[in-house]
Amino acid sequence: MYSGDSKITLILAAAGVGKRMNLGYPKQFLEVDGKPLFVLALEVAQKSDLIKDIVVVTAEESVKFVTEVCERYKVSKIKKVISGGEERQYSIENALEYCEDNSIIAVQDGVRPFLKERYFSESLQMLNENSNLAGVVVGVPLKDTIKRVDKSGTVIETPRREEYIAVHTPQVFRATILKEAYRKAREDEFLGTDDSSLVERIGVEIKVVVGDYDNIKITTIEDLKFL
Repeated sequence: MYSGDSKITLILAAAGVGKRMNLGYPKQFLEVDGKPLFVLALEVAQKSDLIKDIVVVTAEESVKFVTEVCERYKVSKIKKVISGGEERQYSIENALEYCEDNSIIAVQDGVRPFLKERYFSESLQMLNENSNLAGVVVGVPLKDTIKRVDKSGTVIETPRREEYIAVHTPQVFRATILKEAYRKAREDEFLGTDDSSLVERIGVEIKVVVGDYDNIKITTIEDLKFL
């Protein structure tokens, strides 16, 4: 377990529209046992001594609703609920303005409800033990054989699956490095698929904490069976 004094600012990304779910409203607001989905991750963060404060990013029209929900479920670590951008990357970039430069930042998907505190503690421990380490991402080894295909669906090659992982959240970084990565991405007009892809571009070291296969992102109707 981590024994240092560092604390984390958690950014919760809850600005998606959830088109693939066909719910008629954002999937992060889907209720599970009477609670909106995004609250499940917030409750883990609220209980954790490793989390200092929380910034939630949501759609502009949902800021009031999310603020009220956080108050209802007594998520007192909320520093700010802000509106996001057209892409997830722009939403996280907005949230970075509310994170101190000397902090550690963890970015968590609002629709990944099976968050575990050990992801924070193990990430902090790795960062504490290696001052050259820029960040830590949670991920799991691939179970299936992977094929690389072209646009027509023709198989090109079969990569060695032991060299690949499926990446989850949280993704945890030193604040100055994450902010620099986002600044460079905007400057280069680069749009990445996760926070780590931006940080990788500036040539720093990132390691992996092995996560759990149940740490899924609720993306399709089929994913609801995990709830």
